[in-house]
Amino acid sequence: MDRGKIVSLEEGWTYMSNGITKLKRILEGAVEQFNSEEYMMLYTTIYNMCTQKPPNDYSQQLYDKYKEAIEDYIRTTVLPAIREKHDEFMLRELVKRWANHKLMVRWLSRFFHYLDRYFIARRSLPALFDVGLTCFRDLVFDEVHAKAKDAVLDVINKEREGEQIDRALLKNVLDIFVEIGMQSMEKYENDFEEHMLKDSASYYSLKASNWILEDSCPDYLIKSEECLRKERERVANYLHSSSEPKLVEKVQHELLVVYATQLLEKEQSGCRALLRDDKVDDLSRMYRLYHKITKGLEPVAAIFKQHITAEGTVLVQQAEDAASSQVSTGGVQEQVLIRKILELHDKYMEYVKDCFQNHTLFHKALKEAFEIFCNKTVAGSSSAELLATFCDNTLKKGGSEKLSDEAIEDTLEKVVKLLAYISDKDLFAEFYRKKLARRLL
Repeated sequence: MDRGKIVSLEEGWTYMSNGITKLKRILEGAVEQFNSEEYMMLYTTIYNMCTQKPPNDYSQQLYDKYKEAIEDYIRTTVLPAIREKHDEFMLRELVKRWANHKLMVRWLSRFFHYLDRYFIARRSLPALFDVGLTCFRDLVFDEVHAKAKDAVLDVINKEREGEQIDRALLKNVLDIFVEIGMQSMEKYENDFEEHMLKDSASYYSLKASNWILEDSCPDYLIKSEECLRKERERVANYLHSSSEPKLVEKVQHELLVVYATQLLEKEQSGCRALLRDDKVDDLSRMYRLYHKITKGLEPVAAIFKQHITAEGTVLVQQAEDAASSQVSTGGVQEQVLIRKILELHDKYMEYVKDCFQNHTLFHKALKEAFEIFCNKTVAGSSSAELLATFCDNTLKKGGSEKLSDEAIEDTLEKVVKLLAYISDKDLFAEFYRKKLARRLL
């Protein structure tokens, strides 16, 4: 083309069409490339056609033809290729076509770059790149997204059942849902995520209804923890990161919230059985799973409180029975009772620290349980009196066990913790003062 010669729309577009046809051949796998001279000629043609004086300034017509060229390629090549394939094969074709489309838009945007810099900027029109993505969205994505979503969900459920899947393929497909939204997550959320969450809820609802009948509480919890771990892994590998809290919440609801009462109350393996059999690992897992759920720990803490109350009440009853069956015990049974209550407190304080991570609910449950049985009378003596007597015996050279100074110190520290649960602290002070006076005399 001669410099200075007016380039007509027909002549200029014929030249551009040849370049676009070559680009299509490259995208379809032809072993060709644009050399720098061809590239410059294509760019210059657009430049010349846009800088000619009116009525030969063809900026608007070229802007329209850019869009037409992309739409024509999609209708003649892209859509037929995607329509003839199904399931995973369709997903692969969609990913390939999307990658090609972005390549095509990038090349065409370079050829038509002058439009982007001047004509579009002045007219406030959508940029060439955005026009390219919009064409794909309107012609391809809107037609195939429902099938693509179904195919992806099908593959995800295969993976949940233990099959090996192509995670990279799913990642690429879901990236299309994100990118096609053009800075908005609306397409991903409405056309994929919403359906994925419903599908996940149905899947785990069915699993949970079987597991709750077949499995013990510890086994059920192990399976639930594993499922949650795998769902988080799924997000890390191919779902968008914004899906994690929503997906985890759905899975937790189906596995842990719906069957919470049934699970915790299981006769042979529920929370009570785990406490009775000192199943520390299972209790820790129960805490890990339920502390992430709103009010999830409340039933666990309630059972913890009931369990400690029952154990403590048994100790008090045993001391009462022993005291009434022996005429003169010399307070030995009462001393044994206090020692056993101290041991009980040590044991369950360890549970609170190790299994329940010092959670306030469990500190409260422990406190309330001890307040119940620490304020009962044994053989006519109040707990305040028993505790004062126990302190007195311990301080008289380590009591019956002949404790060392460190052990006495340790025991007294534990007694102070028990004292916190005694409602009549004044009475304890009175008894303690009298016994201290005797010791000093």
